[in-house]
Amino acid sequence: MTTALLDVRGVHAGHGAAEVLFGIDLAVAPGEIVGVLGRNGMGKTTLVRTVMGLLRPRAGTITLAGRDITGWAPNRIARAGVGLVPEGRQVFPNLSVDEHLEAFRRASPRGATNWTPARVLDLFPALAARRSHGGSQLSGGEQQMLAIGRALVTNPELLILDEATEGLAPLVREEIWHALRQLRDAGLAMIVIDKYVQRLVAIGDHHVIVEKGRVVWRGSSDQLAADRALWHRYLGA
Repeated sequence: MTTALLDVRGVHAGHGAAEVLFGIDLAVAPGEIVGVLGRNGMGKTTLVRTVMGLLRPRAGTITLAGRDITGWAPNRIARAGVGLVPEGRQVFPNLSVDEHLEAFRRASPRGATNWTPARVLDLFPALAARRSHGGSQLSGGEQQMLAIGRALVTNPELLILDEATEGLAPLVREEIWHALRQLRDAGLAMIVIDKYVQRLVAIGDHHVIVEKGRVVWRGSSDQLAADRALWHRYLGA
């Protein structure tokens, strides 16, 4: 049995007095893509924030490559090998594309430097023509490409994408999905949150559906593709 790269067990978390996650379990194996699905407000982003150390779990454990990272600071979790593409992109308006990629560039915890700024620009040719432009001068699609590239140059072992294609034009969405397929083929483990179920089924290995802070379904891409009733019941698709 393959040891999980990320193992989230029995995690409870929330904001202030409000509890949002109720005993969430989630595992990602090395090289595996896991889709996290659910309607808005069901706890998906809270789960991401908890995994990244931006929220401290009230109960449960989070392990990364066999190490207990529960309660670690976000910068320590990032340096341990987790890259985040946050909802809303959050690029720096006054930093150019090149400056973003150079500022975040570092080796993985194991010393790997496979993802360089040059490789990111090969993955996203649209960014290559905009290298000197600041974050605020980029389109929404270009900002999302940059947010992905910024995470990749940290050479993560696990990449988390929160709302991978939210608010993007159809052609740009296709560019992002094409890039994610390339990352999958390169063996990068990913958690992908997105509302486009068919796209997640096409690239993912396993999926979970979150409803009111609980995992209400988990299974393979084949199982999810075959059960459209799940889409209607939990996703409104």
